[in-house]
Amino acid sequence: MDRAVVLFGPSGSGKTLTLRSIAGMLTPDQGYIKVNGDVVFDSSANVNVPTRRRKVGYVFQDYALFPHLTVIENISFGLKPLIGRLMPKDVHRVEELIDVFGLGKVAGQKPISLSGGQQQRTALARALAPSPKLLLLDEPFSALDQPLRIRMRNELAKVLEKFGIPTIMVTHDADDVESFAETIVVYCNGNVANVLSVNDIAESGQGLTETLQGQVAQAYE
Repeated sequence: MDRAVVLFGPSGSGKTLTLRSIAGMLTPDQGYIKVNGDVVFDSSANVNVPTRRRKVGYVFQDYALFPHLTVIENISFGLKPLIGRLMPKDVHRVEELIDVFGLGKVAGQKPISLSGGQQQRTALARALAPSPKLLLLDEPFSALDQPLRIRMRNELAKVLEKFGIPTIMVTHDADDVESFAETIVVYCNGNVANVLSVNDIAESGQGLTETLQGQVAQAYE
């Protein structure tokens, strides 16, 4: 798959359901799902790999940080063994992520005292901590005001480039598509209406925003 796939379409069109199915939070009635070539769900073969074994990082729309845990505890959560402390390599991983996301000054604080941008960075760091094979982002900028949204887009782009992790993002914002997408999956009424290549759109001379608007309008005809 391309390293940056965006699921685009109006609210309620099925984008988040797709994301949760990939993560294993929902079980489809039928079909199959592959993550980096590994089958994690196949209804015909009775395969349904548990979420914790799919090696998928997930950032929720509202970030879903644990309110009773500090920033460093939130980031460490997916690395903690059932008994005992973090391994030295995991401690180093958490420290690396705190440094990458600029969270050192707030590492001991709880989510309620963080800004929207700091909450998003913490959620991203938590998702990346176990070194997932795939990162899923559910409208990661929708809770941010416009100036912060622009800045966080730039920060996220740098982080994804640094870690080189394949990403699927859900959005209905054309600016998100323009910033991140290599491939665009257009949704409408619970179905995939089209799959578009950003390079193909650029080579055709069409504008990306106009193309997306046309795709959605056509899907509703």
